[in-house]
Amino acid sequence: MIRPLWRALLRLRFLLWQRRRHDRLVLERGLGFPVLVLPGVFNPTLFLTTRVFVRHVEEHPLPEGCSVLDLGTGSGALAVAAARTAGRVVAVDVNPEAVRCARLNLILNRVDDRCEVRHGELFGAVAGERFDRVLCNPPFYRGSPRTDLERAFSATDFAERFAAGLPRHLAAGGCALVVLSSAGDERGFLAAFRAAALAVEEVARTRLPGEVIRVLRVAGP
Repeated sequence: MIRPLWRALLRLRFLLWQRRRHDRLVLERGLGFPVLVLPGVFNPTLFLTTRVFVRHVEEHPLPEGCSVLDLGTGSGALAVAAARTAGRVVAVDVNPEAVRCARLNLILNRVDDRCEVRHGELFGAVAGERFDRVLCNPPFYRGSPRTDLERAFSATDFAERFAAGLPRHLAAGGCALVVLSSAGDERGFLAAFRAAALAVEEVARTRLPGEVIRVLRVAGP
């Protein structure tokens, strides 16, 4: 009963207070740094997963000078957080508007000198490259997206393709940090990680009335 009620409350909050900030040009400051969100781009401040992920990266900084891939960057918020200690950040998104949005936010937060944004799906834009850290705030729900914006929420086989491709893009000793929500297809992601023989460790947990948000460390076999 708690989980459906929680989802209903989140929907009501969105309708009453957040709708005016959705799918329009807006400057957000709820992550601790400014984020400009373009129409058609997932707004990272309207839901809690990005906030939890950014907080974890800030409280547990990435290794100084490391190389980072931010897969599915959206607004570029995670890339901005990672760039504070990373030596190089590559941010990738399948949504062309998200690519433009991320580039603007890297400039806005003055980290564009060590970051670049590429258009592509999953690991397609970084073929042959390896990274010390891969950050991923994935689409949580299993389903067929109809628009670029819906790709931020739903995918048919993202978990399986991410798990299969990850080992080929991790440097020696590298790992991925993935945020998951119990309100989404968490079991599907964990099953995909097991099928790919990846090592999974929970490194952070945020418990809400109807949802648990976890940050997982995922390493190659």
